[in-house]
Amino acid sequence: MLLRGGRVVSALSPARIVDADVLIDGDRVVSVGGAPSKATTSIDCSGCLVIPGNVCAHTHVYSALARGMPYALEPPHDFVEILQRVWWRLDRALDEGSVRASALVGAMEALLAGTTTLVDHHASPNAIDGSLDVVADAFQSLGLRSVVCYEVSDRDGPERARAGVEENRRFLTGKHGPLVRGLVGAHASFTLSDETLASCVEVSRATGAGIHVHAAEDAADERDSQVRFGKSVAKRLRDAGALTANALLAHCVHLDANECTLVREAGTTVAHNARSNMNNGVGRTPLSALGAVAVGTDGIGADMFEESRIGFFRLREDTLEAPYDWPLARLAEGARLAGRIFGEPALGTIEAGAPADVVVLDYEAPAPLDGANLVGHWVFGLGSRAVRDVIVSGVPVVRDRRLTNVDQQELSRKAAVDAKRLWERLEQIGPHPFEPKR
Repeated sequence: MLLRGGRVVSALSPARIVDADVLIDGDRVVSVGGAPSKATTSIDCSGCLVIPGNVCAHTHVYSALARGMPYALEPPHDFVEILQRVWWRLDRALDEGSVRASALVGAMEALLAGTTTLVDHHASPNAIDGSLDVVADAFQSLGLRSVVCYEVSDRDGPERARAGVEENRRFLTGKHGPLVRGLVGAHASFTLSDETLASCVEVSRATGAGIHVHAAEDAADERDSQVRFGKSVAKRLRDAGALTANALLAHCVHLDANECTLVREAGTTVAHNARSNMNNGVGRTPLSALGAVAVGTDGIGADMFEESRIGFFRLREDTLEAPYDWPLARLAEGARLAGRIFGEPALGTIEAGAPADVVVLDYEAPAPLDGANLVGHWVFGLGSRAVRDVIVSGVPVVRDRRLTNVDQQELSRKAAVDAKRLWERLEQIGPHPFEPKR
């Protein structure tokens, strides 16, 4: 396959741009530039920008059917009440059908937005066994690359906590397609007993997969850890063996300076979710004190153009010293995370030997564009509306803004039916009784 005549962003950080054809053979980029090729398939990219596929470093695709869902309870007043009255009700309403529909919708919207890899954190307390297969199979059916895990938690009792641990173990020790990998999912310190956290760490060590956990998203997580265990969240994770170079921490809003040091020294990646933090009113992540920071959405879609842009503006509101290359550097960090998990260090680049995860943007720059000013176009001009074609592992999964593997209108129609049934079940579920120690 030859991508012909485009401007190629061969790397995001530091940004490199070259006018060249891109030759893909199988699941690999073979060359960028060079002699003309007699490729069996040729895609005209004249006037287009060809970029590496975006990576969403933290999401909850099970929330894909939640938009517009009815809400008749008292409005939540803090983060814990948001969980109790919204998300912990929704996840208990999920069954296998709605898990699958959510994953299909999430994958569809990711690919159409130019996101080729999702790092998903799944929860369905009343449909745990086999749920990761349902999610992974839905993702793979549309051609999306993904990293999945089950969110282990004690909030629904020890039996479901054990079932969640075993779902992670079962999935991580099973055989799956080339586009899916796994982590060990855990909710957050305040919903994990020492026994359950230790079980997650045991699975992590046995499988070599890192732990994917929410850390200090809200101050309630830190208060609970101090009351129950006499230590901070990061120190508890470190002492349990969960804070490693393979781990992924989501949010980290309320980590103090000592905790940030622990995270940096462990080489742990942090997934920053600016829009979710704003929506939940939990505060601002101490980004400058952390090390490897990637970008996630925490379930608010999978548009990484928008997420990286808003994250940048949020940071600029704090300090005008925030570097302009922040969005591209953070997206490149997400690609490095996914590359480590897949054993593909060149993921997130367009160079010879790299996995062929490529997005073609219908973007004729109205001003000069090169590696030095790409971020200016990214922040102030580019967006998912420009996504025309998407290739994952050498396979075109979006052509001319349409999915190639499924009828997306039919997918949306069927998902709407599943959403209506999900909402009906949701209406029968009251606020979750679990509370952190205060």
